[in-house]
Amino acid sequence: MEKIILDCDPGHDDAVAIMAAVGSPEIDLLAVTAVAGNQTVEKTSLNARKVLSTIGAKGIPVMKGMSLPLVRPSIICPEIHGETGLDGPKFAEPYVGLDGRRAVQGIIDILLASDGGITVVATGPLTNVAMAMRLEPEIIPKIKKIVIMGGTYQLGNITPAAEFNIFADAEAADIVFKSGRPLYMMTLDVTRKALVTKQVLDKMRSLNNCASELFVELMEFFAKTQKEVFGWDAPPLHDPVTIAYLIDPGCVVTKPMHVDIELKSEYCYGRTVCDYCGILKKPSNAEVGVDLDEEKFWNTLYNSLKSFSY
Repeated sequence: MEKIILDCDPGHDDAVAIMAAVGSPEIDLLAVTAVAGNQTVEKTSLNARKVLSTIGAKGIPVMKGMSLPLVRPSIICPEIHGETGLDGPKFAEPYVGLDGRRAVQGIIDILLASDGGITVVATGPLTNVAMAMRLEPEIIPKIKKIVIMGGTYQLGNITPAAEFNIFADAEAADIVFKSGRPLYMMTLDVTRKALVTKQVLDKMRSLNNCASELFVELMEFFAKTQKEVFGWDAPPLHDPVTIAYLIDPGCVVTKPMHVDIELKSEYCYGRTVCDYCGILKKPSNAEVGVDLDEEKFWNTLYNSLKSFSY
């Protein structure tokens, strides 16, 4: 069983990642730590509580994290995720509360108390993770591996060059990529193949449980905004690729590369500069996602959501 801390900014696709992690017997979700990204940290931490409450997941700590990037001004993404960050479903008042610790301290506490077997999964900006590394460097060797949804070796989605999560706090990403821990990037190049088609919606709807109902409601709104912003007929479901990869690494084809984070360019700030061809002759510091087995991915996600009993 993979023990994980899920650092996220829910967000429709983050919400599905939470459900997949809770539903999979292969995953032991130790904590959900929220960061500003898709919406403010007040909203993303509330959204994590809403999702866990809706699917009946008790006993998983939710911690509110960093409200601002390390250096740059904050950005959020209401044009995709709406005013609440999780527009679409009508949520009841969540009964899952906030842990008394802030996310950075919680990440430090959990890792320091571990035997080094915990994976950090990050599906939002890397602010919390980077700040925890800076505040307590002793946690770094305790991290088994880091799996992120972020970056691209081809086309960006917030600028022509950059992916949103990295762009939102590139300085934090630079710290994490230089940490020396095994790092796995679920890039836009991969996640853009995880399309929520009508067939996918129908298959998930057929489960007829709390998770599948929430999935459908989330994706109906998500499909609408993705169509308005990007013109896509079926929205790409980015963040759950991280969880699917942990459950079944065969979902994603990765390639070892040296990756640098661009911090100075006017046009390419936040770019993950991936040395695909090994031109720099530098050792790889990341396994970069290059292809998705779509059938395996959707079967993995289906099986995770299938586990919910009501």
